[in-house]
Amino acid sequence: MRLMQVESGSIVLGGIAARQIDRAQGEIMPDIAIAEMPVNEEERPLPPPLPPARNALVDGPILRTLLRLAWPNVIALSAGTCVVIAETSYIGRLGVESLAAMALVFPFVILTMTMSGGAMGGGVASAIARALGAGDKERASALAAHALLIAACFGLTFTLTMLIFGPALLEMLGGRGNVLTRAIGYVQIFFGGAVVPWLMNTLAAILRGTGNMKLPSLIILNSAVCQIILGGILGLGLGPVPQFGMRGVAAGSLTAYSIGGAIMAWYIFSGRARVTPKFRGLRIRRGMFFDILKVGAVCCLSPLQSVLTITIFTHMLARFGTEILAGYGIGARLEFMLTSIAFAVGIASVPMIGMAIGARRVARARRIALTAGCISFVSVGLVGTVIAIFPDLWVNIFTHDPGVRAASRQYLATAAPMYAFIGLSISMYFSSQGAARVLGPVFAQTARLAFVAGGGWWLSMHNASAANFFALAAASMMVLGVLSAASVILTRWEPKRGPVAEISPALSGVID
Repeated sequence: MRLMQVESGSIVLGGIAARQIDRAQGEIMPDIAIAEMPVNEEERPLPPPLPPARNALVDGPILRTLLRLAWPNVIALSAGTCVVIAETSYIGRLGVESLAAMALVFPFVILTMTMSGGAMGGGVASAIARALGAGDKERASALAAHALLIAACFGLTFTLTMLIFGPALLEMLGGRGNVLTRAIGYVQIFFGGAVVPWLMNTLAAILRGTGNMKLPSLIILNSAVCQIILGGILGLGLGPVPQFGMRGVAAGSLTAYSIGGAIMAWYIFSGRARVTPKFRGLRIRRGMFFDILKVGAVCCLSPLQSVLTITIFTHMLARFGTEILAGYGIGARLEFMLTSIAFAVGIASVPMIGMAIGARRVARARRIALTAGCISFVSVGLVGTVIAIFPDLWVNIFTHDPGVRAASRQYLATAAPMYAFIGLSISMYFSSQGAARVLGPVFAQTARLAFVAGGGWWLSMHNASAANFFALAAASMMVLGVLSAASVILTRWEPKRGPVAEISPALSGVID
């Protein structure tokens, strides 16, 4: 066969000359070969797209990811526990009357912090996590801006409510004389700036909704250190600083919250966070408020009912005297400390569950909720049981008054083992926030409120002792935990199916 060559070089048919070239190269070519076609570089196809970045919150192992997100929260909330211990310690130095005053004020302070950080904060984190899980970053940024507006409104509402009605509420709880005066002094300072903790906790919720747990935890840790130092100096006095008592303790808290909130605001608005609220040209949309409030507003009923439960219980114990009331206050602070562990795990579960729901991975979301509930129940219950067996480990920190110590020991021996159920209920509460299905845990809190109110009324009619009321408190914790877990198990988390899309005329015309 003779060589045939096309001058364009696009096709070459083999022949004698081709085989000679092949032998020189040590290769054997077929008689017919197709040369490579010249490729226009501008028309060369693009390389295949890289696979999407793997999101550990959606795809990572559940237990390891949950613990990785929870440990910064544990440290930060443990620092908050140190604040509780420190405050109770130096308030105890101000006298038994100040301890009793703090027991009156404590439910309202806890209401502010849990409603802004746990309830509405959980609603904010859940909404942002669901938006990011669906891949809508613009919506997440708009939700963050609307969340800050909600925080400002709620903070101002707390200020007006407590400044106007606070003294009457404290008196209704049984505050009298110096106890009432000191409690009012604390309320006037702390709730005069209630917008500060609301904004701080909302900024932290925005960061947590993106999966960033370390930064808000670090800032809260620093705020706790400042709160201990400033509260101690202003409350007890140091050097040239006079002793301001309960007012000084409240002022120290607000100052620390202001510093922490300012740092988080700088970080978020400087563009370093995954979402950045934008107020310039912001269009207020009801849908954004609804996406947050459908979780946050409903969840606010839970801490409200919890505080109402504690308030009713405090009122019933007030008739037994200052020592019983102060002893119960010391025990209630242990409950706050231990449940911070459940808060840490629960808060970590919100973005994990929210992003799983946004990505329509409901089975994974339920496994996350189960894992978080087990961790909270075991960890809180273990520590609570140890304190119940050795109550002086806790009581010795706060007081040496024999009457107060006896009341604290009695309450802890009865109620502390049941803190495990409080931890379980908190975990289920946050898991429901991530799934935007919160009615079950809220109704569980309603059941506990009714149980305490009805049981307390029955005990009062039968001249029961303080020990009987302590047993009532322990039983109510079990009721809350069991009902909260049952509500999560029985509630459907799958998103509602939308209507079936109709076939467009263009497509229907193709099929004849």
